[in-house]
Amino acid sequence: MTRFILSSFLLALATPTLHSKEPIPATAAPKAITAPPSAPSDIYKSVLRIEVATQVPDYETPWNSGRFSGGIGTGFLIGKNKILTNAHVVSNSRRILITVYGSPKKYPAIVEHIAHDCDLALLSVEDPSDFETFPIFDFGNVPVLESQVRVIGYPVGGERLSVTRGVVSRIDFQPYSHSRADSHLVVQIDAAINPGNSGGPVVQDGKVVGVAFQGLRQADNTGYIIPTPVVRRFLKDIEDGKYDSYAEFGATHFPLHNPAMRKALGLPNDGNGVIITNVIPTGSCDGVLKPGDILMALDGNVIDSAGKINVDGENVDLNEIVERKYAGDTVTVRYLRDGTWNDIDIVLKPLEWSRMYAIQYEKKPRYIVFAGLVFQPLDTNLFAASKFDNVTLRRLYTDYVPKGLFKKHEDVVVLTRVESDPVTSQLGSFTGMAVDKINGIEVRNLTQAHELLHPKEMPEFFTIELFDAPRPIIIPSANVTAANERMKANGIKNLENLQD
Repeated sequence: MTRFILSSFLLALATPTLHSKEPIPATAAPKAITAPPSAPSDIYKSVLRIEVATQVPDYETPWNSGRFSGGIGTGFLIGKNKILTNAHVVSNSRRILITVYGSPKKYPAIVEHIAHDCDLALLSVEDPSDFETFPIFDFGNVPVLESQVRVIGYPVGGERLSVTRGVVSRIDFQPYSHSRADSHLVVQIDAAINPGNSGGPVVQDGKVVGVAFQGLRQADNTGYIIPTPVVRRFLKDIEDGKYDSYAEFGATHFPLHNPAMRKALGLPNDGNGVIITNVIPTGSCDGVLKPGDILMALDGNVIDSAGKINVDGENVDLNEIVERKYAGDTVTVRYLRDGTWNDIDIVLKPLEWSRMYAIQYEKKPRYIVFAGLVFQPLDTNLFAASKFDNVTLRRLYTDYVPKGLFKKHEDVVVLTRVESDPVTSQLGSFTGMAVDKINGIEVRNLTQAHELLHPKEMPEFFTIELFDAPRPIIIPSANVTAANERMKANGIKNLENLQD
């Protein structure tokens, strides 16, 4: 309201009134504009509008093609035909079109590399000839607290380029919402990151210091950017032509704030060290650390009792040391066990099984339809779509990585649906339960489950045992073929998909 009143007031001062005593010459001409409005910076050409058509898989009815949707994001040029943006802007894409500032032309683009764990992607256009003269963005360092940055992009609220300013208010180690399972370094600014801003450059002193990627719904004017250490790591990872993902430390820890606890462990009350609570089987620390060890330093960086280390003048999570390394690199670990100091180099490696807890993209749901029973492997996509409430299934999901269940069960196979059919009319209460055995054989993955349900020699009955079920499911083999035909007649044309 204040702005409107002020504008009206200024307009009134600038406009002659009917009561003015000074006559207005009829021949008076309007004053000429002495200088045109300043043109936008050339670098704005290199900030691109990305229009994406997507198809999201349907995990509730996995045989269906999925829901079509679309959205708008931002990208920017970092090299010859290299456009950096967020992974979530182009995830599950079926078509990508790029528009240049001030031009109506749309350029088809493709995804060259995508990293869902750090929410970054690299695109290229099919014909880059029009982009050859555009300036290229350079990268700077992590901005310091209280310094000002500019966010450039195409957020909702208009079609043209938007530029906002914000102040760096926090540097932290926080979750990345795209995968729901990964945490990395972030920079918080007091400028809102709105839909459409995602993937745009955040600039300071003419250099990119981050990539806009997510906001905080519970707060006003709180946005987060991916800082340059994460961006540089992604770009270095893809230099060999493929993205290899992050290496994992493979151990969890607990703070050591309590003086009594520190005294019981024989530690001085100096505010340093955390206690190891779990070591993931087959992980980087497996066979080296064990629960109860006191982790004191990584690569010579002292760990405080909250699990923080000092990097570039900021206290961040100890995992930031591992974050900046690659699979095959080593990290020097100093720990205390039974009063003895130990220093050892640990070779870092990725933990592929941890992707159980991450949302998957660009993958079709795997499933089996057998006589009206639908079986799917458990993952976060399925968990989010189905909202399982079975306690045992939830425990299998929670313990899958920390307790190494993946060594025995490559897939946790779940009975997710019971289609309406005479063979399955009384089996609805079994949905949401994990499969233990089929015909007495323990199920390790979905492919094996398919083999057990399609043996060379048909048994008289198929006996399917579920964890915590009051009784097994019994399906007469003589009824399976007819039931499968009815499934096809009801719209389930493909009864299986065993590959991602």
